[in-house]
Amino acid sequence: MPRRHVAIATLVAAIWGANFVVIHVGLDSFPPLLFAALRFALVALALPFVPRPGVPVRYVVAVGVFLSFGQFALLFIGMDRGMPAGLASLVLQLQAAFTVGLAVLLLHERPRLAQLAGGALAMAGIGIIAAGRASVVPLGALALCVGAAACWGVGNIATRKAGSKNPLGLLVYSSLIPPLPLLGLSLLTERGQAVELGASGVLALLYVVVLSTLFGFGVWAWLLGKHAASTVAPFTLLVPVVGIATAWIALGETPSVAELAGAAVVLGGLSLTVGLTAPGRAGQSRASCAGSSSPSPQPARP
Repeated sequence: MPRRHVAIATLVAAIWGANFVVIHVGLDSFPPLLFAALRFALVALALPFVPRPGVPVRYVVAVGVFLSFGQFALLFIGMDRGMPAGLASLVLQLQAAFTVGLAVLLLHERPRLAQLAGGALAMAGIGIIAAGRASVVPLGALALCVGAAACWGVGNIATRKAGSKNPLGLLVYSSLIPPLPLLGLSLLTERGQAVELGASGVLALLYVVVLSTLFGFGVWAWLLGKHAASTVAPFTLLVPVVGIATAWIALGETPSVAELAGAAVVLGGLSLTVGLTAPGRAGQSRASCAGSSSPSPQPARP
């Protein structure tokens, strides 16, 4: 990969990592379900400017339900209920392990032994974090974020089955699905909660829509079109590193010893899952990656 493309991939990972702090700021202005609804309503405004995904409607609906609605409803509620931004950025990367497991169950794919070991190791790391942070982070909030990662995994399978040649189009068209259900749930459960439409809230909303979603995913899809997935996917491991660091700097979320130890275990497991520890595979051609029986984790898109 050329240095310029490495720099671009690193920039996208940094944008996605810092996004968790931005979400934390946004939740100070909006209730979580309303915040998520506004995000996808604004993303859907890009509909006239992107190509059609060119896939059956059922896949657009599945991506919208799981990758967008389920993932972000659970993530935003979990963070609103006490999940620290830095820790959320780490837990959400369990999507890679869920993607591998679901591909085995639903697509009958045969993962490498390293992928299975990596998934188990990542789950063990989350267990270490949960045990060490139980007195600080509500376990319900942690469970919601794990559920968000599971929804992301299901959405990845739907995306893989869809096989759209226009992934940005698939993302934008699927963004038509979440706003109304999210608004309905917000009216039922968040009525009476304050909305503070200040500069910080507006800027946070614009960040998650423009930088994190449209720019980040669009550039990531472009990179995946230029390079093998096994070359691009490992950059997602930078997301929790940036997430924890920015939360430490901006929000004062000092990681505990258990959190740091668990994070190291999770990152080690995820590196096995995405194949970062198998350098011999990095030189495979894009054609071999496209036809591989092992699922490629989708880009982190918080």
